[in-house]
Amino acid sequence: MASQTQGIQQLLAAEKKAADKVAEARKRKARRLKQAKEEAQSEIEAYRLEREKQFKEFESKHLGSRDDVAAKIDKDMKMKLDVINRCMASNKELVIQQIMSYVYEIKPAIHKNIRVD
Repeated sequence: MASQTQGIQQLLAAEKKAADKVAEARKRKARRLKQAKEEAQSEIEAYRLEREKQFKEFESKHLGSRDDVAAKIDKDMKMKLDVINRCMASNKELVIQQIMSYVYEIKPAIHKNIRVD
């Protein structure tokens, strides 16, 4: 019977040792997964930064900088305002004369909706 107890003790010790190894393997696996996740996050961030840099280069190459675009828009707006102001100055007298003629030349007439019974 003593040999059976000793065999059971050895079996329990082996089982405990196996459980410890399994627990350690699970811990290693969790550490590896965590490390892989961190590495993937850093790779994603590096890729995002690289693509953002490429986009900025593309944007500046094809569209120019935002200051250049704003300056071009301001220049175009000033040119259009100058054209409008010149046109207004050249036609101002004519428009005033037309308005004055409409004001002074009153032609009384009966409205078309008025019924005469």
